[in-house]
Amino acid sequence: MPERNPETHVIDFRAAEQLLDARDPRGAVKLLDSVIAAHPENTAARLLRARAFFAAAQLRPAELEFELVLEREPDNAFAHFALARTFERAGRPDQATRHFRLAAALDPKPEYLRAAKFDDRGASDDRTPDQDQDRDASDDRDTPGGRGTL
Repeated sequence: MPERNPETHVIDFRAAEQLLDARDPRGAVKLLDSVIAAHPENTAARLLRARAFFAAAQLRPAELEFELVLEREPDNAFAHFALARTFERAGRPDQATRHFRLAAALDPKPEYLRAAKFDDRGASDDRTPDQDQDRDASDDRDTPGGRGTL
């Protein structure tokens, strides 16, 4: 196996983004495992892996990764929102509500407010964290490790 270096990890990270966009979350997880093994402090890689776990319906690993991100970045509204979606999908509505509300309080995006039931309609939003991320990713697609890029 070729020697792994920081450039290789950046390439793996970007390839994992592409795999997730191409709906291959398991492939993305495989690439990110080596990135995270070499750089366990890399929150962007962990957030991307959490999204990949969620997309692969691996809810417990997704939950653990989102929680780790939130330990490091408690003000990360997207991580709260995605963790809430994970809890919602796992049938844990009380925990989901708490994180939906934290996400909305940190960043009053319409989809966060709807999910938190803070808006007039009170309707839940059926999009996944990946779909919300995709919609917002164009804003900071060029920001390595930015919260919107994963």
